[in-house]
Amino acid sequence: MSADPIRKCILSGDREARGDLIRLALAPDGRILPDVRAKAPGRGAWIGVTQRDLEQATAKGRLRGALARAFKSGDLTIPDDLPALIATALQKATLDRLGLEARAGHVVIGSERIEAAARSGKLHLLFHAADASVDGNRKLDSAWRVGSDAEGSDLRGLVLPVGRAILSLALGRENVVHGGLTDPDAARRLRETLDRWLYFIGPDEDTVACETASQEPSAFETGGPGPADETTRGF
Repeated sequence: MSADPIRKCILSGDREARGDLIRLALAPDGRILPDVRAKAPGRGAWIGVTQRDLEQATAKGRLRGALARAFKSGDLTIPDDLPALIATALQKATLDRLGLEARAGHVVIGSERIEAAARSGKLHLLFHAADASVDGNRKLDSAWRVGSDAEGSDLRGLVLPVGRAILSLALGRENVVHGGLTDPDAARRLRETLDRWLYFIGPDEDTVACETASQEPSAFETGGPGPADETTRGF
């Protein structure tokens, strides 16, 4: 059982585990910035809505009012591109997690290696670049179902909302089109941060959710630099 503290979304009023929400922090200059890793010092405000919901709340002035109450001050500045800043920060957190798991030896790439791991039951999460071919996806999805004793189910890999160029940079390899995780804990950690990112940006007709062969999606991973780092680096 997770011991993640419960926090309240300032927009919806829903109470969720802290890891399921996104933290906003008040920078020293009064700007509201994303703190998706929940590491910035001081008071924070939490949101658990989609990017579209946040944009609507901003346009109607609801976000400013909610933030003023949360920080007990009206002296704050909301960047016009705050929703985009959050989406980019969530993407970076996910790709950083993927890179960490790759350096730990938990990621397998290359269609033949992925298929072998999938058919032998060693694959715990499968993902595809947004620009991967449909036929390539289907072949590996089928191998994963076979190795997971899930033939006839809708188990399939996750089509990420980034192409092979970005995926390759994240993994430090060339032309990464597909990938898989062979460690169950690594698969859980990546799936958690993926879920939060995908929920915020909302459904896309080219992005297909999957379930891991061994578990349900869970809470989201946190930890890392605060909003100053994210803004300076563009994440």
